[in-house]
Amino acid sequence: MKDTQPKNLQNTKAVTPAMRERLLQKLKTLPASPGVYFHKGADGEIIYVGKAAVLKNRVRQYFHNTGKDPKTEALVREIADTDWTVVDTEMDALFLESEMIKRYMPKWNILLRDDKTVSYVRIDMKSEVPHVSFTRTPQDDSATYVGPFYGKTAVAQALRILRKVFPYYDKPYDGKKTLHTDLGLTPGIEIGRTTPQEYKKNLRKLRLYLEGGRHKLISEIDKQMKLAAKAEQFEEAAELKKQLFGLRELQKKIVFSDKEFLDISSDQALVDLQKMLLLPEPPRRIEGYDISHQSGTNVVGSMVVFVNGASDRSEYRKFKLRHQKNDDAANLREVIERRLKHQEWDFPDLVILDGGVTQVNAVKEILWQHNVAVIGRDKSGDHTRNAAVNIIVPEPTGEKFVPLPPNSHVAKLIARIDDEAHRFAITYHTLLKRKSMLK
Repeated sequence: MKDTQPKNLQNTKAVTPAMRERLLQKLKTLPASPGVYFHKGADGEIIYVGKAAVLKNRVRQYFHNTGKDPKTEALVREIADTDWTVVDTEMDALFLESEMIKRYMPKWNILLRDDKTVSYVRIDMKSEVPHVSFTRTPQDDSATYVGPFYGKTAVAQALRILRKVFPYYDKPYDGKKTLHTDLGLTPGIEIGRTTPQEYKKNLRKLRLYLEGGRHKLISEIDKQMKLAAKAEQFEEAAELKKQLFGLRELQKKIVFSDKEFLDISSDQALVDLQKMLLLPEPPRRIEGYDISHQSGTNVVGSMVVFVNGASDRSEYRKFKLRHQKNDDAANLREVIERRLKHQEWDFPDLVILDGGVTQVNAVKEILWQHNVAVIGRDKSGDHTRNAAVNIIVPEPTGEKFVPLPPNSHVAKLIARIDDEAHRFAITYHTLLKRKSMLK
């Protein structure tokens, strides 16, 4: 029989009968709950991440003897162990799966994935009357893209529910009244129900919700409603109250990208970070920073936020440096100093810097004054995905250099946060560079 396993995976460590027997016994304890599962190879590396509405049913299907395609059969031959994380809803599983695939980049997710299953939510905020749509291939067109999500159907279902709270157009606006207008699923610009400006305000709320800012959004709307009522703007207050009620009802249906459901102690990477850095507990909020510029021009800084090990895009911040210069240590210090002045932002338990000893020494004292741990990732200019994960841990008497095994949980998490900070900084720098060229 011809070997169906891809050539680049044929030299993996073999799964022994004892490993398989332990796994089959472990699968008997699978819960009938939604969650995310992690298939591991014989060497302990995560080789596939998946989501399930019912973990017990979905995971056991892999080990039934019928109905599997050759690639899936090859995957199953490599599975030596399986772990899982239980979540509250199927929507939680959808977004946790997306985050874990980004972190671990499991080889079998890449081999088995049909590109049609990966989708982004696109909002063309630059249009006079934007519309919301799905796409598999983000373009460099100034639109907002949220994702990627691994499973369009579940995201589409969530958007249908959200549309009742934040009506939107799902096709380019043509000014014509439709059935969706009568049902209240469009903002109703075509019948004078609202204005393009007010519509865009609501789209920004929808975007914040999609990016994980549910609690922040509810707090903002509640505050706006009370201010409107105090100013006797009763019509606006009533509309905000309607939105607030709708969002609270949504909480009973879906928890959309809400990282609070995660059990922080079940994320091995966070536990490993706690041990490595001697932290009192696993770091709940981690912030990653990077600087981007071109010979000291259009200098920007990025701040990305991971809560309980998962990215929280609603908390990301970008900084345009006040002092434009080719000095990454000084630029990083300015960013950290400005960030620490924002007492309204939750303080991090850990800061990860893209940089070496010079960058770490530039900011360690001011972070320590706020009881914030800090480490640096020294890539020596190598920003490729496969860059080594070498950590610099500052100590009162000097620095400790810690090379991490590239396939370890903690290395995967640090690389994910650092890569995201680098991507976010480059994106902002490129935007400013284009604007300066157009002047």
